[in-house]
Amino acid sequence: MAILRQRRAAKKNIRKAQSRGRGMTKRKHSRMQSKGRARLRPGTGGGGNYYRIEVRPNAKFVTYRIQDVGRSGHTKRLAGRRANGSWDTKSWLIHKKDAHVKRGTLIVDAVKAKTVLRGIRGPIRHLKGDIFHAKPRRKIPEREKPTAAQRRAYLKNIKKAQQVRGH
Repeated sequence: MAILRQRRAAKKNIRKAQSRGRGMTKRKHSRMQSKGRARLRPGTGGGGNYYRIEVRPNAKFVTYRIQDVGRSGHTKRLAGRRANGSWDTKSWLIHKKDAHVKRGTLIVDAVKAKTVLRGIRGPIRHLKGDIFHAKPRRKIPEREKPTAAQRRAYLKNIKKAQQVRGH
């Protein structure tokens, strides 16, 4: 059980440390840590099992969820939730067995992973370590809707509903 004098001293030490920390730059703060600048951020070292394909920036999302897509443990979708409640793909995780790097671009070998990544536009460019960057799928303006794919799906769903009802 701490006596009153010890509690006061602890509070005083915490306040001193906090005020010292406020005046520090980010670099100085990192140099004061025991590991210093030696620690790498996740994915930048290149030692993981997955390649990460960044599609949208972090700033757009408030929470995240990982979903397994296709074969379990091979292709994963990192979905991000925006402040307004809508969900979108933040990045894709592709197992290293399913892809390889050639001259700064990621080449996806697995057929299932290729079909999942069809929405990505342009080449998948290398940033650092296991992290890559690509453009998201094109936003379709309302004047171009319904698209041919949407019309096909709509007709297919109508046929299914009629079969279920017995028409």
